[in-house]
Amino acid sequence: MWSWHRQVKDSISQKTIGLMRMQFWKTAIEEIYRDDPPNQPVSTELWKAVKTHGLTKRWLMRIVTEREKDLDDRAYRNLQELEKYSENTQSSLFYLLLECLGVRNVHADHAASHIGKAQGITTCLRATPYNSSRRKVYLPMDICMLRGASQEDFIRGSREKNVRDVVFDIASQAHVHLEHARSFSHNVPAAATPAFLPTVVLEDYLQRVRKADFDVFHKSLLNRNPLLPFQLYLRSWKKTF
Repeated sequence: MWSWHRQVKDSISQKTIGLMRMQFWKTAIEEIYRDDPPNQPVSTELWKAVKTHGLTKRWLMRIVTEREKDLDDRAYRNLQELEKYSENTQSSLFYLLLECLGVRNVHADHAASHIGKAQGITTCLRATPYNSSRRKVYLPMDICMLRGASQEDFIRGSREKNVRDVVFDIASQAHVHLEHARSFSHNVPAAATPAFLPTVVLEDYLQRVRKADFDVFHKSLLNRNPLLPFQLYLRSWKKTF
């Protein structure tokens, strides 16, 4: 369901079609919580998860509602708007994962909030080359204006300092959220670790973009880190994030 929602904006030619799809999921969630899920495989499995783990309806609805707003297909006005989108989508998903793991802990929730924001910001950043190739730029406009970088600079794949400064500012904010999340680590139950393993992937990308001098178009960022599986295993074994 979550992967499908992310792809809706790219796969539709008209906003109306996207709105219809989102309305389907809003209705489906309502029916799931009435114990009458639609006769559809994903809805059925989601209903089972809701019954088994007592998933909070608000998090599910918030994800759909926020992705519905995102169908406007425009750049974020500022970094705060990107953070809000990330909180309502990525962080909500982390809250649901915690519920699936049986973790009900305020410190884990705080960590999940920051990790979700870090993931949303990083995803927006790492998708820039792909989006730019389609003549679309979603990076926060306030930072672009502050650094004197235009959308056309990104569409052209510019590697000038003003473009790299934009990437630096955005990547730095994602890093700040990761550090905030880890500040709660001593109070987060070990059972929450599986939900927070995506921090390994986020940290890897942020380190690689730093090594590329914040050139988001650098070819090294296209390569996968072969050590990621080992790093994920190590964090999982240590029960840290």
